[in-house]
Amino acid sequence: MEILIAVLIGILFSVATYLILTKSLFRVVLGTVLLSHGAHLLILTMGGLGGGSAPLLGEEAASYTDPLPQALILTAIVISFGMTALLLVMTYRTYKVHQTDDLDQLRGRSDE
Repeated sequence: MEILIAVLIGILFSVATYLILTKSLFRVVLGTVLLSHGAHLLILTMGGLGGGSAPLLGEEAASYTDPLPQALILTAIVISFGMTALLLVMTYRTYKVHQTDDLDQLRGRSDE
């Protein structure tokens, strides 16, 4: 199962890198969203995908699941949601002002 998740993480990172390197500003935002989802899965996989037991059963429990990766992922989801909202608002505002989302046109000229 961890191999399958690792392949999925690799696919998410590669697609996100491709989208971030494109000319469209909206695709860059989608790339950052996919990159954050890949990071969430990476944290979850690094924490271990074993399971079956509750996070905390008591001091005499033989095995338990570490709750730290889930807490880190929940925090990362909130941060990535805020970052995505900010990037979408900035993208919308840039499109309204300049009437384009092409990064080559937004770059300007060297004589300006």
